[in-house]
Amino acid sequence: MPSFPPVEEQLAVILRGAAQIETRDELKKKLERSHATGAPLRIKYGIDPTGFDVHLGHTVPLRKLRQFQELGHLPVLIIGTATAAVGDPSGRDASRQGLTTEQIDKNATTYLAQIAKVIDVSKAEVRPNGEWFNRFTFAEMLKLLGQTTMQRMLERDDFTKRVKAGTAIYLHECLYPLMQGWDSVEIKADVELGGTEQLYNLMVGRDLQRGAGQEPQVCFTMPILRGLDGCKKMGKSLGNYIGLAESAKDMFEKTMSIPDEYHLKDETGNVIESYGVMREWFELLTDFPAEGIDRLLAGHPMDAKKTLASEIVKFYHGVDAAVAAQKNWEDQFSKRRDPDVIDEVTIAAAKLMDGALLAVDLIAESKLAASKGEARRKIEEGAFNYGPDRTKVTDVKATVAVTDGLVIRLGRKILRVKLA
Repeated sequence: MPSFPPVEEQLAVILRGAAQIETRDELKKKLERSHATGAPLRIKYGIDPTGFDVHLGHTVPLRKLRQFQELGHLPVLIIGTATAAVGDPSGRDASRQGLTTEQIDKNATTYLAQIAKVIDVSKAEVRPNGEWFNRFTFAEMLKLLGQTTMQRMLERDDFTKRVKAGTAIYLHECLYPLMQGWDSVEIKADVELGGTEQLYNLMVGRDLQRGAGQEPQVCFTMPILRGLDGCKKMGKSLGNYIGLAESAKDMFEKTMSIPDEYHLKDETGNVIESYGVMREWFELLTDFPAEGIDRLLAGHPMDAKKTLASEIVKFYHGVDAAVAAQKNWEDQFSKRRDPDVIDEVTIAAAKLMDGALLAVDLIAESKLAASKGEARRKIEEGAFNYGPDRTKVTDVKATVAVTDGLVIRLGRKILRVKLA
């Protein structure tokens, strides 16, 4: 019989960072029963394979799943091979395009490999929901649709907003909460994890379980992680994310770029709300003790952020990689030294005029900036320099003598020129 830590100890770990639990009393009772019988709880988490990069935002509920696993409970990972074809409308102001079968299968394989960086997949139950939905008959789907009403569906905040805005809601989108809820019936979930925007879907699972004669699951939501801008939800479409597949160097550098705090302002520029971005990242992305977080945030923000970046990199790449990434960052940005490894960019020697190139053209050719217009703005801001002496260029008409191996820098971006 498995042994579990005392229930109060489990709760102290599980409740850290939680947004909402429906209900805490039910969760405690389930943990007490599990502790008494030695039967692990079945902790469900579903993810739709909609892209190739699992990012840190996805890991917030995944890390909670890992904590349940380390306490002795069973993670049940639902890979949404069926729901991905519908598209989750949660938190969206427009319909999301479903994926093709080929896209889903390809993405699912990649997702699982990345998820394995957070939880021990070998000790989890992994279930594609196409396992049951692919054999659903039309009669069974009608029965599932009969489990809710349009009035109940329109209670969803995102659907209500779309009705008021006159934005289309397609009937297939109404299937998604029911399908996600039915997953809970199929795997007999005790607890389901999700982001705050998922609460409606999770609660549908409770209703469907009651209808199937099962004890309803506990709905456990986690906050939505803010991205690199410190404001908007971390997401691939916004480009403000850190992917699990990224290098230790990139993970460290991107983490160092987040703001200490984010201040939401009204139209007149007055601050109406402030977010502690670093505290949020510490609590949701690391196991750093609470008292340690308080102590760090009371000190110098740069030291706190280095610790945060190091903790994140350490989890995915190991201690040695974290140490090397921090040294690289300090050499490049604190000590103004170039990193040991610099990406190369090839520029045709034929484009040079007397061995030189306009600084604007050099920046554009190397793709350090997206356009010549942006290159000009960066030069005027003093963000561009080159060579071992870090010669700064502030004149948009200036030329740069380009030699093989020349190092060019724009803000945090750095490249080595290779002439061809």
